[in-house]
Amino acid sequence: MDQITPQQLLAEFDDLLRIMPPRATIRHDTQDNLAWLGRAAALVNLWNRFQSPFFQNHLDKLSGNMAAEGDIGFRNISMMLHQARHELQLKTIGPLTVAINQGGVFDYFDEVRKVIETAREDLFFVDPYLDTEFVLRYLTHISPGTKIRLLTSKKLATLLPAVELLKQQQGLSIEVRSTEGLHDRYLFIDRRACYQSGSSFKDGAKKAPTTLTQISDAFDAMWNTYDQAWQKAKIEA
Repeated sequence: MDQITPQQLLAEFDDLLRIMPPRATIRHDTQDNLAWLGRAAALVNLWNRFQSPFFQNHLDKLSGNMAAEGDIGFRNISMMLHQARHELQLKTIGPLTVAINQGGVFDYFDEVRKVIETAREDLFFVDPYLDTEFVLRYLTHISPGTKIRLLTSKKLATLLPAVELLKQQQGLSIEVRSTEGLHDRYLFIDRRACYQSGSSFKDGAKKAPTTLTQISDAFDAMWNTYDQAWQKAKIEA
């Protein structure tokens, strides 16, 4: 940490997670994978040298002969990198809060895109107005192997055909459920981070100023509320 600032280290972790190889191919001994793993080990050591031995243990599991151990190694590596990123974010800039002026539709899209590209296991959108436009705008930016869950209610007639076609073309894992009473808009990343949008994800900043705010202190309560709503919701696709 003597030659790199926390802000610079946070940016490095953001980029590292953005280009993280998918679970299905990360164990292949390619030059790109080895370079990524080496960079990850170096950044973990810069973030917290006491975590380096644990990270090395996760690497050993990842490269082992047993598929089950490899899956455990991948999950633990992903969790540690996200932990490092969130700790650095809270120490440097605090929970993310972005305000976007009316008409700043690209700025809003870009902020949401940067968040969803960090997902590696589970991406969970809650928004009553998800539709075809939403699918085209966001779901093509999600890393392969990430499970996508959409909890919605209002625009199923346009949402479901778009989801089905995207699943056929790109082989994505997308599940849609519906429930009544939805009002707010939330985005959950890998069951570890939550963001609230001041407008529908498909209309962000189009007609009025809006915000994208990370929920930190109330994360557990928000996750439990909407995960339970998901479990009880009607399966649509």
